[in-house]
Amino acid sequence: MIDHLVLATPDVAATAARVATEWGIALTPGGSHVGRGTRNELTGLGGAAYLEVVGPDEQQPDPPFPRPFGVDDLDEPTLVAWCARPERPLDDVVTRCLALGIDLGEVAAMSRARPDGVVLEWRLTVPLLGAPHDGTVPFLIDWLASPHPAASLPHDCRLVRLHLTHPDADLLRAVLAELGTGTAIEVRTGQPALHAVVDTPNGRRELGLSR
Repeated sequence: MIDHLVLATPDVAATAARVATEWGIALTPGGSHVGRGTRNELTGLGGAAYLEVVGPDEQQPDPPFPRPFGVDDLDEPTLVAWCARPERPLDDVVTRCLALGIDLGEVAAMSRARPDGVVLEWRLTVPLLGAPHDGTVPFLIDWLASPHPAASLPHDCRLVRLHLTHPDADLLRAVLAELGTGTAIEVRTGQPALHAVVDTPNGRRELGLSR
């Protein structure tokens, strides 16, 4: 199933404020990714899905490596990736996807502390932000025993549809079938593009990436 969408930005506070105003909602501070130089703010998208606004954390020193999601290279907020939460163990799914022809990479452990002190721990694969996928193939996550972030978020918005365009649409469909991502996804053939449609209190809004 769809876990979350990633809206990367060079300025978390400004982007969160813009989303809050345009959508007519509130975003919740998620916390800092210690050692990676980023932080996030979140809002629910209905069910167990949410939107993550992620960018540089001014309270951390610059990391000795590029920040996740390419935020160091962004001039404006961009929908760069999406995350899926498989029902089967991540290692099994990664192995199966490799057999299909897509290498999702190694599974790594991460954690962050929420502002209320609750520590979240999870395992995930690395987002495939480069060609030929450009964020259209989901990275995978397992929240282990941690409470899911969506459970404590407001859900004034609802993700209507996620449109994915990929050079090999049949391959992407095969991967999504392995993940069991649900019916809110449409896949087409073409240059990589990621586009989300969201119902908000201020009407229907869109987030999109095209290359």
